[in-house]
This record gives sequence, structure tokens and C-alpha cells, in this order.
Amino acid sequence: MHFEIRFHGRGGQGAKSASAILAEAALNSGKYIQSFPEYGAERQGAPMKAFNRFSDTEIRKHSGVTNPNLVVVMDETLLKNIPVAEGLDVNGILIVNTDKDVNHVKEKTGFNGTINVINATKIAFEEIGRNNPNSAMLGAIQKATDIVPMDLLKEEFRAKFAAKLPAAIIDKNISAIERGANELK
Repeated sequence: MHFEIRFHGRGGQGAKSASAILAEAALNSGKYIQSFPEYGAERQGAPMKAFNRFSDTEIRKHSGVTNPNLVVVMDETLLKNIPVAEGLDVNGILIVNTDKDVNHVKEKTGFNGTINVINATKIAFEEIGRNNPNSAMLGAIQKATDIVPMDLLKEEFRAKFAAKLPAAIIDKNISAIERGANELK
């Protein structure tokens, strides 16, 4: 098994953290992994990318992900100016954080494969109280791919933020992860 993910987000939305959490959970499940970001202008709100590779065997490739199996778009406004579906095969999956429907995303991207939408921003505000859609997007990724078991994903989130966030905030993020899986369309 060899699976690649490309995240498109804006600085501060948690794409890099989501990529790292997903990779660590996969590592804990016995997979070989790579996880790395790519920044343009390093500032809050600037477009950025993060990448993951997962494999059952050693990964020898060391470059950006150009032909992903999954593309995750953390901010719908990126659909206007960035070709997010570039390199995504028709057998791939596109997940977009939006309050719009699949047809809207298809129209904006021209992608004819599997498109999933989720209003991760709404979930983030309702669960966490701020615009950090990464937790809900992690749940959506888990649901769409089953790349890692849900319990390992939640465990890794807790481990990564145990020293940085109060337990109540971690619990709210875990709720956002669960909702992301349940509300993916």
C-alpha cells in the first residue's frame, strides 16, 4: 500500500498540524510515513501546502506530492486561484471545507472523481470556539480513507497537545474530529 495526501490551507488553519498528527497515528499503526510542509510567504493566512506519504514498505521518494490519492482543502477560498485538484487522478478523493455542495466544488475545480464536502469551519466554531478546521478535517480524512483507525487518531491528537492545551480544549477538538467523520458528505 502506498498512499499520498496533499493538504492546501492557509497559515494558521492547522494543515501542518493535521498532517503531522495523521502521520504519527499512521506510524503508530505500523506504517512507514513522511510528513512535511511547504510554505510560500510565511505569514498568517498565506496559502501553504502540507504533504503525507504512507506505505507498508520503506519510502524512498523525497519530493513534494504531485500525484496525490487524496487532496484536502482547508479553505474554500483557495479554489478560486489555486489548481487544488492538479495531479489528482479520477480515482482520487477531494475533500473540501465548505458550506457549499459537491456540485459547487466540481464546478470550481473541474475534478470528476470522488468529492466530499464538510463544513469544518462551522464544526470548529461550534466545538472549539475558533476557526481551526483541522480537527474536523482529520475526522473527515479518517472517514474517507480509513488510513488510520479512529482511536489511534484521537490518541495521537491527545498526545501531541497534552503539554500545550488544557484537557477541556483537547476534548473539544476530539469532539470536532468525531463530528468531522460523522458529517462528511
